[in-house]
Parts: sequence; C-alpha cells; structure tokens
Amino acid sequence: MSIVYSTLNHPLRVPLAAEIHSRPPMRLEAPERITHLAIYGRNDMQASGDKISHQQRLLAVLCTHFGVSAPVGEAKYFFHDFGRFRLKWECHTEFASYTFVAGNRPAAAADALFAHMPLADLPESWLLSLQGMVMVATHVVLEKATESAAKAVPPMRRLFEGNAVIGCEASQAGQVWTDFLIHADGFGRFVVRDDGLYGQQAGRLVQRLLEIETYRMMSLLGLPHAQRSNPTLNAIESELATLTAAMVDMDHPDRVASRSRAAAQAVNDEVDEEQILLQQITALAARLERLALDNSYRFSASQAYFRLVNARIEELRERRIEGVPTIAEFMDRRLTPAMNTCAAVARRQEVLAERIANTNSLLRTRVSIVQEQQNSKILASMNARAAQQLRLQQAVEGLSIVAISYYMAGLVNYVGKAAKAAGVPVNPDLATGIALPVLGVLIWLGLHRLQKKMKRH
Repeated sequence: MSIVYSTLNHPLRVPLAAEIHSRPPMRLEAPERITHLAIYGRNDMQASGDKISHQQRLLAVLCTHFGVSAPVGEAKYFFHDFGRFRLKWECHTEFASYTFVAGNRPAAAADALFAHMPLADLPESWLLSLQGMVMVATHVVLEKATESAAKAVPPMRRLFEGNAVIGCEASQAGQVWTDFLIHADGFGRFVVRDDGLYGQQAGRLVQRLLEIETYRMMSLLGLPHAQRSNPTLNAIESELATLTAAMVDMDHPDRVASRSRAAAQAVNDEVDEEQILLQQITALAARLERLALDNSYRFSASQAYFRLVNARIEELRERRIEGVPTIAEFMDRRLTPAMNTCAAVARRQEVLAERIANTNSLLRTRVSIVQEQQNSKILASMNARAAQQLRLQQAVEGLSIVAISYYMAGLVNYVGKAAKAAGVPVNPDLATGIALPVLGVLIWLGLHRLQKKMKRH
C-alpha cells in the first residue's frame, strides 16, 4: 500500500521532507564562469509576502525574455538551463540570489580571466530594472589548477590589481583567491582552482564562497543602524543624567529645610516638580523604545548572518598559504569588529532601558510617598473636623435637651392649669417644677438610647 499521496500523511510531511533538499549545490566542473547577484527587497517597510512576490516577478520577466516558463505559486527555488547559461535562483527572507553559470568559454589570459562572464548574456533592460536593489554582485572563475598554491601567489596579486590578496587551500583539493573588494566593473571577484576536487565538491565550495560573500554583506546592514543610533543614545544618556541630578537636588538639605519652613506650599511645589520629571522620563523611555524597535530586527538579523558566515568559513576547512591571510583571519579582523559594534549598541540600548526603568520606578515611588503623606494629612484634618463636629453635636444635643424639656414643661404647666380650672386641687407651678428635672432625665436617656441604636446600625 502506497501512502505517498494518502490522507494518512500530515499536511506538512511532504513539503517539510522536501525542504532540506530544496537548495542543493550546482554541479560544477572546471572550467566554469559564474556571475552571482543578490537582489535585496524594495524597501524595509514591505511585508514579507510582498517582497517574495516582487522577487518572483523579476524572475518571471527574465524567464519571459528567454521564452522559459517561470515557477508558479510560492516557489522559493528555481533551476533551469537556458542554453547560454544555467540559472539557480533562491528566494530568502530579505533577498533573492541569482547564480548564472556558463562553461566551455575560450581560454583567457591570466590577466583577463574575468573578461567573458555570464553577465554579458543577460538582457540590459532586466539589469536596469534592478536599480537600487543589487546588494551583492560577484564573479567567480572556476578553473583547473596548473601550479601549486605557493607559486600562484604572484600571478594572483597581479590579477587582483595589486590589492591585498586573501587565499587558502579549501576542501582538501581546492584553492580559493579573492580580495573582497568591488572592482571597476562593480563586481567582486573570486578565483577557485580545482586541484583534484571530487563529485560535487566544486559546487559545494563555490556555493560556500558565494554564501560567505552574500551573508557578509547582509550582516553589515546593521552597522549603519548602530552608527546612527550612537548620537541618539548619547543624547538620551545625557538627558537621563540631568533628570537624575534634578532628583538628587530635590533631597538637598537646603531644600528640605525650606520645605519644612513652608510645608504646605512646598509639598505642592515638590509634587509638581516630580510630576514634571516623571513626564520627562516617560518621554525619554518612549524615545528609547522607538529606537530599539527600529533596530531590534536589523541587529538580530546581522547576528544571524554573522553566524552563518562563520559556519560557512568553518566548512571550508582552510589550510594556510604562506604569506597570504586566510578568509577566517580576514573576517576576524574586518567583519567581527563591525558585528561587535552592533552587539555593543544593542546591549547599550538594553542597559539604558533598564536605567530609565529604574529611575522611573524610583521617581514613581517618591511621588507615591509624597501623595501618601498628603493623604495622611488630609485624613488627619478630616478626623479633626469629625471631632469638632462631634463636640458641636454634643453641644447641640445639650441645647436640644433643654429646649425639649422647656416645651414639655410648658405642656405640663398647661395641663396643671387646666386641671386646677376643673376643680382639681393642684398647683400648676409646683407640678411644673417637679416635672422639669424628671423630663430632662427622661429626654437625655431617650436621646442616648437612640444614638446607641444608630451606632449599632
């Protein structure tokens, strides 16, 4: 039973299994002439999908020019033999690479190895459409070795126009020569000499060299961001130091003494100053956060590309050629400092963000303490007012007892007079005098009981 196209498969099983085979090295056999282009996306604000579509349209235009069917769908890898040259196209996250390979060219003199390259077979209109997007442009000459690496040093120096030559023996049976410079034609140059490479070793060696060159340039995209960020970080650090000094000045003994002499107004002024400082620190944090957001992806991508460069150099298994620096030594001296600069700026952003957060937290704590002190004073004044109101209420209650007793005594007097008029032998004035203290006590007891009941509720 076959399950290749069966519903037993997970939907991603086949594409994931094919992913690790999607970018094989080209089969190369000396002599070969290779032109490599890395085309960057149109701008940083594009979504990833838009960049892929744009790269696919560029490839489709090239294929249409030669009457070849372009890949369809979301293809990220394409290989085709156009007759004059072979093309290997790969689409990455930020760029697409075009590797044009042509063989069987007429033998060239040692100083004209790069005279006949596949670039000459590409349509000029298509090349002009790449304006502002070419990130890497490199020529590679793959040829048979005719002499040892030590004897090849003088002619290679002449070939690279007297520039400092970088070279090594790689993959056990290959020679690699370059200067990592852009020459007058706008292309970098590599010379790879086959001194007994087997199978696909030549293709793998050339692919590693092209990836080193491409990832080297892509990793350096973070350096301008780091250089532009340093003045901004300096300004933010200076402002943070000024704000911190202002916070320290608020605790100076002279200011504390002045606040004690004019407590109420001084506390209000202090809160206002701290609120202003808090707003300034918040604005400072927002500026730094925006800078970090602008740089975070670029710095992370640069470190990822740098790791790929180091991995590809390690895969070369370099052996030194006497008097010539290796690719690893060149990258260690020229590329590593730039990557360290990016890492240092990224770390500086993080440290500065932590300092601003600590300062912000400290200032918020100060403001909270001052507000709590104000709230305590407000509560104390409210307690004093409540006590005053209680004393006033007690005074009013005494007056209320007297008033109620007065009215009740008046009623008793009227009753006594009425009884006397009816013939009852009673003295109204005497009855009123006797009833008055009794009424006062009864009224006081009644009000006191009513208060206790209200307090319970």
